[in-house]
Amino acid sequence: MQEETSTKDLRDRLALIESMMTEGRRTTESWGWTFLLWGIAYYVAIAWATLGRSNLAWPVTMVAAVIVTVIVVSMKASRRPETTMGRAVGAVWTALGISMFLLFLALGIAGKLKDAHVFLATICAMLGMANGTSAIILRWKMQFVSAVVWWAAAVASCFGTENQVAIVFLVAIFFCQIVFGIYGMIAEARVRKMRGTAHA
Repeated sequence: MQEETSTKDLRDRLALIESMMTEGRRTTESWGWTFLLWGIAYYVAIAWATLGRSNLAWPVTMVAAVIVTVIVVSMKASRRPETTMGRAVGAVWTALGISMFLLFLALGIAGKLKDAHVFLATICAMLGMANGTSAIILRWKMQFVSAVVWWAAAVASCFGTENQVAIVFLVAIFFCQIVFGIYGMIAEARVRKMRGTAHA
């Protein structure tokens, strides 16, 4: 009798953990717009820096993306209850954002961002780490694929010409930010639609 109870208790705990991971994935899907926004922001900064030859391209574009993100997040925050899994994943991305902002701001001011290989390898490695950590926490294969693409781009950024490295970075942004962001937005829309028909 006690063995049956402990087996049922174990099943209940596993079901709870699985439901927490599923909810964590749903929460991450609801952030698909941020992946898309930041992918577009990277493209804008790259185009502006390349075509306009401006040192302000990256700082101005990144600050604008941060402001848009904070405004939209503050509007959405009151509508959704916070979960432990959501806080864990949110902490990863907040720490990444702060780390990238401080590092690249300091490197830019110090004039140390001249080596495109190192700059892009660092960005790709950091984005790979954040996607990989989120994917491991949530056991989400699709996001882990994004992490692998970022890590591959980080390694590839250490080799080849500056043009080849730039192409690798642009391709990684397309798949890991734009495509993954759209995927998350579509998945969130499907869940909302299913919940809407369930309540009807």
